[in-house]
Amino acid sequence: MTAAPARPRPKTGAGSKAPTLRHERSFAAVGHRVLAGCDEVGRGALAGPVSVGLVAVDLATVRSLKGVRDSKLLSEKDREMLVPQIKKWARSWGVGHASAAEIDLHGIMGALRLAGTRAWDQIRADLTPDVVLLDGNYNWLSPARQASLFDLPGNDDGGCQAPVHTKIKADMTCLSVAAASVLAKVERDTMMVDYAMTHPQYGWEVNKGYATVSHRLAIDEHGPTPLHRMSWQLGSRPEADTRDRESVVGG
Repeated sequence: MTAAPARPRPKTGAGSKAPTLRHERSFAAVGHRVLAGCDEVGRGALAGPVSVGLVAVDLATVRSLKGVRDSKLLSEKDREMLVPQIKKWARSWGVGHASAAEIDLHGIMGALRLAGTRAWDQIRADLTPDVVLLDGNYNWLSPARQASLFDLPGNDDGGCQAPVHTKIKADMTCLSVAAASVLAKVERDTMMVDYAMTHPQYGWEVNKGYATVSHRLAIDEHGPTPLHRMSWQLGSRPEADTRDRESVVGG
C-alpha cells in the first residue's frame, strides 16, 4: 500500500521562514558595531501598557539563534522558552512599558517613545548601541528634539540619540527585532495575566487587553478600570462609528 504524501507544513510558527541577521550585518559595512533591534507590543489593546523591547547585538561576533520568530507567530510556551536563550544570546536587552494613563496623557506615539526610552536606559546600563533597527515605517523612538553639535555635553532630552533606521516587517525578517518582540510580548502578557487576578471579569488572561467582543461587552457591563485607556472608545458601539477603530490598529 502506497503511503499518502505528507502535507506541507503551514508557514506560521516554528515552520515559518526564520528571520536572519542579513540586514543587521549590512550596518557593519558602514562602520557600526553594536546594533539594537526594536519592536513594540500592545499598541492596539484597550487595556494595559504599550511595551517596547530592545535587543542589542555585537555585529562582529553575533551568531544566529534557532527558533526565534516574530512573537505573533509563536505559541505562548515557545515564547517563554526562548526568553532565557535570547537574554543569554544578546549583548544587552531591555523592555520598557508605558501605562494606560500615560497613553491617555501623551498619546500613543508619545507613550511608545516613553516606553522605548525606558528600554533604552536599561540597555545603556551595559553599553550604548550606535544604531537602532526599528520595526515599521515611522521613527517613534527618537526624542522629539535631537541633540545638535551646539549642545553642551549632557544637555539633551534623554532617550535614544543613536540613528534609527525603520524597516517594514523587520519583526518577520530581522533576528534582533524578532527577539525584541518576544521579550516585550512575554513581559506584557505576564503583566496582563497578573492584572486579571484583580479584574477577572474582563478576561485579560486570555485576550491580554485587546479589543475582543467579550472584552468590549465586559466594559459595557462593568465599566472601565484605571488600567483601561480612557481616551479610547472602549465599549461596544455602532458599526457606523469607524474613527476610533482606525486609531487602535497596531501591534
